[in-house]
Amino acid sequence: MGKRIFDFFASATGLILLMPLFLILFLLIKLYMPGGPAIFRQQRVGRNGKLFILYKYRTMHVTHHGSSITVGGEDRITPLGNVLRKSKLDELPELLNVLIGDMSFVGPRPDVPGYADKLQGNDRKVLSLRPGITGPATLKFANEEELLACQSEPQKYNDEVLFPDKVKINLNYIENQSFLLDLKIILFTIIGKQLHESWMNKHKELET
Repeated sequence: MGKRIFDFFASATGLILLMPLFLILFLLIKLYMPGGPAIFRQQRVGRNGKLFILYKYRTMHVTHHGSSITVGGEDRITPLGNVLRKSKLDELPELLNVLIGDMSFVGPRPDVPGYADKLQGNDRKVLSLRPGITGPATLKFANEEELLACQSEPQKYNDEVLFPDKVKINLNYIENQSFLLDLKIILFTIIGKQLHESWMNKHKELET
């Protein structure tokens, strides 16, 4: 309950304070990426397997064909979209998802339908949490798109290496979650990966 109260008031405050930035990004997308909506909507799997609509700023061309994973340097990502993705500004609209209760600030990233079906046995405990804007697995794989770009078979690498590792990390988060840990994860999401890696080296239990 305490986590939900924090999520509600923090997301409401963020939406109010960041409204000028929301409007600027909206206008930039409409100006430099015309012909489509500024907000990207996609069905994702939420808590207890319930489907919901995720909101993000659009970063790709309207007419594109691609897989459910995104690889760094793909042609379907626009120049402005690339900046938004690298800075994580494309995820700001997810504050609305947090406000209405589909997501939390901290938790497993919500997958597209299909991946939840791969979870078996104890691994399905991952679905007991609201998905998050950030989380320990998100921090570890902050450079996921670049990492996938280095693989000869990105989809296979994601399914056989990244996805199982994320499940393992998220299960450990469930066992060790606390308000203080959530605040640390939020902090390291904001201040960047290098300081996060230094902290993670001292807290290996998040990766075991």
